[in-house]
Amino acid sequence: MTQDIRICFIGDSLVNGTGDEAALGWAGRLCAMASASDISVTYYNLGIRRNTSKDILLCWESECGLRLPDFCDGRIVFSCGVNDTSIENGKMRVDSVESCANVRAILRGARRYKVLMVGPPPVIDDEQNERIESLSLAFARETKALGVPYIDLFSALCTDDAYKREVERNDGAHPRSEGYSKMARIIGSSPNWWFRASNNAIRK
Repeated sequence: MTQDIRICFIGDSLVNGTGDEAALGWAGRLCAMASASDISVTYYNLGIRRNTSKDILLCWESECGLRLPDFCDGRIVFSCGVNDTSIENGKMRVDSVESCANVRAILRGARRYKVLMVGPPPVIDDEQNERIESLSLAFARETKALGVPYIDLFSALCTDDAYKREVERNDGAHPRSEGYSKMARIIGSSPNWWFRASNNAIRK
């Protein structure tokens, strides 16, 4: 009998895959890589543009409850932070203390599922990147304290000139297909990711 693995990807436009010509984002690519390695996964991309950690805290449980019944192998990937660090009306949309509290509440509430968290990637704005880096480090501390695996995207991508050029040529925040492919390779190669993809699948 085939194992019924279902994954909800919860987050923002960078989870949604906004800007990707292939309309897969990193979530779709990760599940395609699993399929190439004969791992059958049903995935739900629940990334919502402009969502912050505060928005995710309010909606994740009802969204996942509809899609992850008790009889399946239910898993959740959370990813957020870029929108939290955006400046609106002269201040961050969600300050770092509240962001961490939101993530802590989300992860504690999701203990009954297999859960991991993916950190926020960089954008083109240097000042915002300082805030994103700080928040990514804070999220890493929160997840470690709760025993939740964390995959850092910021460190790998902030020095990737090709990635940054692609984001800059797009809209300053979102990459195109190659950038999302890089994200998928970073996550898929992490020991914290659930499925070991074949080398050929990871290179795609």
